[in-house]
Amino acid sequence: MPLTLKWLKCALIRALKTVAQTAAATLGTAALLSEVDWPAALSASLLAGLLSLLTSLAGLPEAKEDPE
Repeated sequence: MPLTLKWLKCALIRALKTVAQTAAATLGTAALLSEVDWPAALSASLLAGLLSLLTSLAGLPEAKEDPE
């Protein structure tokens, strides 16, 4: 699968959703916002986004080009 602009857009959208989900899960483990370990939450979220991009290299069904 060639890395096209469409692929990049789909992969970034997927990675952003993964980052948001990981942040929500990490922040949800603290009872109060003042108890959140912000560096750990940011680190986990960014790592999840990076892993999502790497996983997307295997292929994204939504990025397949429409046959003409």
